[in-house]
Amino acid sequence: MNNKEFIAELSQRSGYSQEDTQKLMRTVVDAMGQSFEEGAPVFFQGFGTFEVKKRLERTVVSPTTGQRMLVPPKLVLNFRPVAAIKEKLKKGEGTNE
Repeated sequence: MNNKEFIAELSQRSGYSQEDTQKLMRTVVDAMGQSFEEGAPVFFQGFGTFEVKKRLERTVVSPTTGQRMLVPPKLVLNFRPVAAIKEKLKKGEGTNE
């Protein structure tokens, strides 16, 4: 599902116009981005937690040349779903097969 389809579906389910739904989603994403910049996690009840984690510096080996390279530390966005969603995925519920 792309952004346009998502906004259309959310608009239909909520009863708001697509324009209002788009504004709402932009506001939510902007607020999440601001929380991530501050290092604060974002928790959605019944869905999961988004949080920024720091990946440590590490050494990797190029498979083609065998050369060792140092990868600097960086911040990455991590998502942890709630247990109910994990169970649904394990059982294969909600897949488009």
